[in-house]
Formats: sequence, C-alpha cells, structure tokens
Amino acid sequence: MNYDADVAVIGSGMAGLTAAVLLAKEGKKVLLLEQNWLAGGCSSSYPRKNYVFESGATTLVGLDPHMPLEFLERETGIKLNPWELSIPMKVYLKNGEVLTRYKNLDQWIAEAERVFGSKGQAAFWKECYKIAHFVWETSLVQRAFPPSSVKDLIYAATHFQPKQLGFAAKAFVSVEDLLKKYGLFENELFKEFVNEQLLITAQNYLEEVNILFGATALCYTNFTNYYMPGGLGKMVDILVGYVEQHGGKLLTRTPVSQILPQNDHYKLKSNYRGEEQEFLVRNVVSSIPINNSLELLDNDLFNKKYQKKILRSDKLNSAFQMGFVITRKENVDCLHHQIHLDEALPYAGSHSIFLSWSHPDDGERCGPDELVGSISTHVPDPARNFVEKKEKIEETIWRNLERVGLAMKKDVVYQHSSTPGSWEKWTKRSWGFVGGYPQYMKIKPWQMLDARFDGKGMYICGDSTYPGQGIPGACLSGIVAVEKMKLDGVLKKK
Repeated sequence: MNYDADVAVIGSGMAGLTAAVLLAKEGKKVLLLEQNWLAGGCSSSYPRKNYVFESGATTLVGLDPHMPLEFLERETGIKLNPWELSIPMKVYLKNGEVLTRYKNLDQWIAEAERVFGSKGQAAFWKECYKIAHFVWETSLVQRAFPPSSVKDLIYAATHFQPKQLGFAAKAFVSVEDLLKKYGLFENELFKEFVNEQLLITAQNYLEEVNILFGATALCYTNFTNYYMPGGLGKMVDILVGYVEQHGGKLLTRTPVSQILPQNDHYKLKSNYRGEEQEFLVRNVVSSIPINNSLELLDNDLFNKKYQKKILRSDKLNSAFQMGFVITRKENVDCLHHQIHLDEALPYAGSHSIFLSWSHPDDGERCGPDELVGSISTHVPDPARNFVEKKEKIEETIWRNLERVGLAMKKDVVYQHSSTPGSWEKWTKRSWGFVGGYPQYMKIKPWQMLDARFDGKGMYICGDSTYPGQGIPGACLSGIVAVEKMKLDGVLKKK
C-alpha cells in the first residue's frame, strides 16, 4: 500500500476539504485524493499567462454567525482572513435598469421598490430574509439531517426547536407560490429578475424551488460577501495546510478508479498514466458527485438502490466560462455583476451572464493597472447542448458587456474560454455539470441524499447531497458527513 491513513477523502472541493479538516481536528490521519493537478475543485484558482483565474465559484459567503464557514473557523481555529465587500452585487436588467444588491435589508427593499414598484416588495423580502436566517441556523443545529438511523432521530429530537415545525411546511411551497402570495406573480420584470437570481445558487427557476432553499438563495447578498486575495486557491491552501499539519496528506493527480470494500476496511485503486497505486483505509468520504461515486463501486444491487436518487444530464447544468484580463480604466466599486442578456446566448440558451472582477487592490492576480474578469453562464443538459463555436458566445458576451458599460473588448490583454467539455476534463464530473444538483419541488429536504453511502464505513458529501447554495452548501455537507461519522462511532479513539 502507498500510504497509511484512517480516512480517505476523494475529491478536494469545499465539501471534501471541510470533511478532511474536521476529521483531522478529531485526530484522524486523512488522505486527500485529488484527480487534478491542484486542489479545490470548482472552488479554486489556476495560473495562466502570469495571471490567476478562478476555476469556478467566484462569490464567497458563509462567514456570518450560524453559517458553515464560520462554524469551520470556530471549530478549528482556522482564519481565512478574506476581504469584506461593501457592495455584494449589481444586476443589469434588459430594460436598462441597474439594481444594487445592498446587504442591508431596508436599503435593498428601497432599491427593489424603486425598480419593481412598491407592491409586495417589503413583505416578500422580509419573509425571505427571515427564512434564510432560519435555514442556516437550523442547518448547523440539525447536523444529522436528513435522518437515516435511530441515532439521527435521537439527535434531531434533542436538538429540536419548536419553530422548526412552522418552517417545515414551507418545503411544500414554491417561490412561485410566494410571489403569488404578495401579488408579484404578474410583475414580469420581477419574475425575470428572481429566476436569474435563483439560477446563481439554487440552479433552477421559481416554480421548482421551494421557499426554504429559494429564500436562502435569493438572500445570499443580504449576508456578508467576501473576496479572497490571491483567489479562492488561497483559501484551499489554508485548509490543505491544516490537514497536513495534523498528519494528513494531499495527493494530486491521483484519480480513484475503484473502491473495493473489504471486511473492515476499503481498498482504493488509482491509475494515473499507467502508474497503479492502492490505498488501504478504514473509512472513505467521497466528495465527488453521486453519479461519479457510483461508478467506483462494482455493486449492481447497490447501484440500483440509487437509480431513483441520481439526476441525469437533462436535469443538470454545466457552464460556459470566459476568463479575460483588461487594462483598468477606472476604479471598480463592485466586483460581482449579473447581466441580463438582450438575446439568448447561442447554443446555451441562457438569459444572463455572471461577471466577477479581481479586487483592484489584489496584486497577486494581475498587474496594478489590470483587472481579471471571470464570466460564467449556464448550459442546461450538457450531454446534448454542444458548443460548436465558442466565438459566437464570446461575441454575444462582449456585446452585452459593452452595452452596460462594464468592459470594452479593445481593452483586452488576454482572453480564453471553456465549454462543458472543458469542465468535464477539468473536474471529471459527469457531463461536466457544475453548481450541484438543482432544486426540485418533488425532492423535499428530508429526501436529500444521506451522508451514509453504503451503510458501513463509506460516506458521501458535496453538492449532489446538499443541492445548490454554492460554497456554504458544500461546506455544510462536509460538516454533516463528519457529524454522522461521530454518531456512528467512526471517530472514537482506537
């Protein structure tokens, strides 16, 4: 065997890193296995042409009280030290209006009323805000959710709060229903805004997202948003460093090809460029999607058990991403921008793009008079929506950036772009899907994938177990997996 460890964590995205850090804190020797040449998955950064680009997620939230990253810092003593953003986001509507998504709720309501009219806005956003706080607070109180054992049920009962009963009913109500409740469903401009905002974190539209998840998705700009100097890869380095300081190890370019359950342990096989490796561990945490996790287990009966749980390409999204560097002409007061397009994007059919700038004071990602831009947009059903000519998408993107005055193509110093096929190569995720499992009304919170994968010593976390919600959701799934390992006695001293 190549390495002696207690637990192998497959994949080093935010879910896997969270689980690895918490396991290391509990005294477990952790082996992080990453198929790529650098850690972080969709929450990392990569260098190219002397610039640093984000590989995927570009917003950073979750450090407010009762949120997953704050929990991780508090439990371990880790300090991420990101920079707080004064303005979380701006949104550019097709009618020419520009909204500033203020963190302060009253300030945001006034802005929403200015653009969409006063009818129903205050009541709608106050309810969403209340629900969002409940979801994050309760998620960290009920860390054995969804329950799948007697111990989970006992944990749920001992951590029960009466208000949970009232909010549970909201899982049966969609965001569409909430708009109707406040007389907003006929407001077409507002509906379009809500749909494109939901896509960022919930990965779906208002008729399919229940208001527990939908309100949380819509209010993420009402929590503190941050920027990681040097790119999200710096956050990844801090978390990996903690694992290694506690006796663990990260192995990159080590794709797991097979998991073989033994009597009281697991044998993991890896093959990279003809180099075969084997790892013997007592427990496994898979932080890659369930679609990919099932491929590693040669068990037909087990795989059939999950057939109704997994989502196929037609229910998922991949992304088209464009990275570029421009000569900076003026100061930037906001880093994140959502632009509603004047026409659907070629091939993808998406109706908005998301732009994130590097921070003007961040000299690690580009020169002092430059800015790094990251553009992303959804590509639904990536197995069937092929991007044949990237140039057509790039042209549409640049026309819209120039239309709203965010960037001029003539100022470009460097540019590259990636399709769903590129994402599949980069992440090895099925069909290159990103953003996690979308929210669907038919899947209630208690029907989400359980962290106990095989009912023995293998667990699963990641954005197919906790749908959507970006970095905080992925982090929470890792927290839940470790909590269930505690309940199962995995973390007891041998």
